[in-house]
Amino acid sequence: MSRIAYVNGRYLPRSEAKVSIEDRGYQFADGVYEVCEVREGRLIDERRHMARLERSLRELRIERPMSPAALAIVLRETVRRNRVRDGIVYVQITRGVARRDFPFPVGTKSSLVVTARSNDLARLEQMAAAGIGVVTVPDIRWRRVDIKSVALLPNVLAKQSARDQGAREAWLVDAQGRVTEGASSNAWIVSRDGKLITRQLGHDILPGITRSVVLDVIRAQGLAFEERAFTVDEAYAAREAFVTSASQIVMPVVRIDGRPVGNGAPGLIAAALRRDYHGHAESD
Repeated sequence: MSRIAYVNGRYLPRSEAKVSIEDRGYQFADGVYEVCEVREGRLIDERRHMARLERSLRELRIERPMSPAALAIVLRETVRRNRVRDGIVYVQITRGVARRDFPFPVGTKSSLVVTARSNDLARLEQMAAAGIGVVTVPDIRWRRVDIKSVALLPNVLAKQSARDQGAREAWLVDAQGRVTEGASSNAWIVSRDGKLITRQLGHDILPGITRSVVLDVIRAQGLAFEERAFTVDEAYAAREAFVTSASQIVMPVVRIDGRPVGNGAPGLIAAALRRDYHGHAESD
């Protein structure tokens, strides 16, 4: 079956789905996006993802292309037409099509693209059982990464650096030697005394939806938690490490810059958080 994309009011085969070369997402990366997990055909944490999407649009002063209720229908229809049972649905909204000029155009309608694809859950579970490697790279992004913008070139470079070194993810490091987050995930460690640590929210990290659900799991499990920046040296010395994202949920990290984390195997805390995650996430 041909994969289907929703583009500005039409459901089209991917081979026929197109946007204008004058779209400001293409010209200026002037747009935002969201990725929502699909599990057993249902959208996970849709309310939180859509709230973050609304915030990103508001911060960039991009108008919604349709009402939240209408967008919810489009998301589900795109998932249905692509027969996605377990996977993701991707939403991208740009400022729209206009003559190339830097200031906001007047009277332009925003552009909307929605796609969906399946994930190989068996492969993801194998990956979680083995753990992944990360590398550290300087954080060269702009200062408003709390907005989920499509301007991801620094993230692309970081991901490629990780791949070049045989790792799956890159952890971005600020000028003070502290980890901000992953190139496409939030970063966590478990200290030697068993305390979970992840960077506090601010303009320098994305407020991850999976991150927020994991915090609910941590509270439910009664685990010690500290919301603060941690250094690369602290990460090297950690008992456990992991990343969180909609596509990976809780993914154990077993190597940082080639150094083993703890005993070099996925830790018990990361495994417990992954196991209990969907008991706390919202399902439609």
